[in-house]
Amino acid sequence: MGLSVNFKKAALSTMSLAKVGNPMRDEPLQTSQTLCRFKDEEAEILTHSFLKSFKSLELHHLTHHTAVESNELFGYAASIFEDNSSLLEKGAGIARHLYATSNHPNIKSGDLCVALIDDIVISGESVQAISIVKSESKVPFLQISERDGDLVLTTEQGIYPDKIDKGCLIINHGRADGFSVYLFDKAGGNTQFWVRDFVGAEPVTNDDYLTKRYSELCVAFAEKGLPEETKQEERMAVASETMNYINEHEEFDLEDFNKTALKEPERIAQFEAFKVDYEEEKGQVLEEKFSVSKKEAEKAEGRLKSRLKLDVGVTMSFSNGFIHQAANFMERGHDDEKDMEYVKIYYYREE
Repeated sequence: MGLSVNFKKAALSTMSLAKVGNPMRDEPLQTSQTLCRFKDEEAEILTHSFLKSFKSLELHHLTHHTAVESNELFGYAASIFEDNSSLLEKGAGIARHLYATSNHPNIKSGDLCVALIDDIVISGESVQAISIVKSESKVPFLQISERDGDLVLTTEQGIYPDKIDKGCLIINHGRADGFSVYLFDKAGGNTQFWVRDFVGAEPVTNDDYLTKRYSELCVAFAEKGLPEETKQEERMAVASETMNYINEHEEFDLEDFNKTALKEPERIAQFEAFKVDYEEEKGQVLEEKFSVSKKEAEKAEGRLKSRLKLDVGVTMSFSNGFIHQAANFMERGHDDEKDMEYVKIYYYREE
């Protein structure tokens, strides 16, 4: 089961700041000398800005190859939770850690904010959290102000909340397992330095996670794992059969899934080979038995759509309902006179 996290009563209290350059380009690191504190109306706006990007993300936890206590962010977060007055010191430590891990020439410099947030409710318990966000780009904005009895228009550069590039939210919950962590990296990139090198986090492999991964795997297999000559309606049927298994079962069992959804030995072998490649790409082996998360299964079902793109400039989109019944309503053939393929769709009425 996933955690129930509620941000409605959350309130940002204090914040440390830093400008983090790239040491590979001899750019400096500058940290704030005092904590930032805010009026109630400012805090309300900032709380929303610093939390909105963390909604509906996958649950992670901090890790380390020896012990989680050796993870640098774990040490800083634990100290801040134990003594809130250490935020300025530990926030500077977090900035130094980010500076040290920005050891690739393509990593952009940016502004770092480390904020302490009160009253996040997780699984019914009110706890603190630390929001760490990095903005790598400034957004220009206009401001009308009064000067010498007249109005003037000035241009400023600032952080736009919707354009925050990277974030990490460490919630004071599940400390023994590396805290409850949510993170994002909108810029992506090949280095994975934010998730791997700076934060040091891995997804929590709970039922939500496994249901989501297997759903992705099934759809990806139908699209990319079947032989190239496989027709689109057959790909749709494979996606439908595999997703039906996930939606209709309380418990997922890979062996039963192979027999029930894939059926044919050749297709099972194709899926197993594709699964190995998928796991290598994700860097994590998927468990073969788990309880299906109905919430994640329904989300995956909602994304199960397909298209048939033809070389004459026509693209046909198929809904979930059609995918499940494509064999009854769709017919392919070859017109010998025109020497062209055709697709025939049967329907009762237009909508």
